[in-house]
Amino acid sequence: MQLQPKQIHTQPDPYAPFLLSQAIQLGNLVFVSGQAAIGDDGEIVGKGDFDRQAEQAFKNLDRVLRAAGTGLGSVVKVTIFLTSMSHFPKIVELRRQWFSAPYPADTIVEVSGLYSPDAMIEIEAIAVAPGDAR
Repeated sequence: MQLQPKQIHTQPDPYAPFLLSQAIQLGNLVFVSGQAAIGDDGEIVGKGDFDRQAEQAFKNLDRVLRAAGTGLGSVVKVTIFLTSMSHFPKIVELRRQWFSAPYPADTIVEVSGLYSPDAMIEIEAIAVAPGDAR
């Protein structure tokens, strides 16, 4: 039996204008698109304020995982994109706040830019969901 991808949405979906799925569930795996500091209005939260942006990005990650019927405790892999590695200590602090042991596998990458010049962080993840979506 072939598994069918299931698109995951939140309401509102500030990512809809970008023509992407916030997440796709295939079987019991959930692949979450990069979550930035986008508010419900589609605008960047905390322009120029990394701490506010990072907090919002983690909140958005949590929200889309909940929409998929899972949560941050089920994340097995994250990739975090930063526009400056100087924010690495804050990321360690936020991992402690939002995740628990065993902590997910993690890759942190410094990039020259993200989808918006105001975006300072983006987080993508793979999580395990209960059951399976066929």
